[in-house]
Amino acid sequence: MTTQGSMVLILGSSPSVAAAAKWPKAENLLIVAINNAWRVRSDWDHLIHAGDFPPERRPQQVSFRQKVHSYQAYVPSQNRFGGFVYAGGTMAFTAGYWALDALKADVLAYAGCDMVYRGTNTHFYGAGTPDPLRDDVTLRSLEAKSARLMAFAARQGCACVNLSAESESRLIFPKASIDDLSRPVPVPSVNARKMEAALAEEKRLGYFIEDGEYWRHMHSFDGDALAGIDAQWLEAVFMDQTVPELV
Repeated sequence: MTTQGSMVLILGSSPSVAAAAKWPKAENLLIVAINNAWRVRSDWDHLIHAGDFPPERRPQQVSFRQKVHSYQAYVPSQNRFGGFVYAGGTMAFTAGYWALDALKADVLAYAGCDMVYRGTNTHFYGAGTPDPLRDDVTLRSLEAKSARLMAFAARQGCACVNLSAESESRLIFPKASIDDLSRPVPVPSVNARKMEAALAEEKRLGYFIEDGEYWRHMHSFDGDALAGIDAQWLEAVFMDQTVPELV
């Protein structure tokens, strides 16, 4: 199955995102910037930022076609896909689930979201905080969390790709270039049986925090049980291929 409908480009803050500043913008492409990434290019359509993102770092002026979203918008979207504990509590994944829910994307293309941090200039604007690497039980395997997002996307006919030119990434999405988006993008196959098994285990554990403030309940989460679910998501996506080692 291939898709070439509405496309969403999600911009993160790694140094490699600077390349996206010069990419052409097709008529069927919406640009979603995460936190500081609205600075990468002025023609972004949506800015999605964490609740604690400082006001002084947000755009002071937006055009009539640009929209800014925070937790009031993304918490309900994340909940419709099972909640933060299972999806992964960092904005790269939150933005993806929000785009699936609110924008009904046919293609989710990521740039600058490799979540690999090297040297002192860890972000396009210089030194930053590597949020996905913090000690958080929901982020022990970024690969598995990206597999989960890819599986949910595929289930609604959406393909996830990674446009980063970096050789290393914590996202397990297929690599692509901006030029590839001018052609139909294949939606990957997902093992439906294993996906349903992972969802059943999520439901059994019941780690659903409606207000999204899961960190207030960390003491009640079984890390080993969550690691088991992570493994199931990787198996659902990679099927008969080699499953990457959990990091």
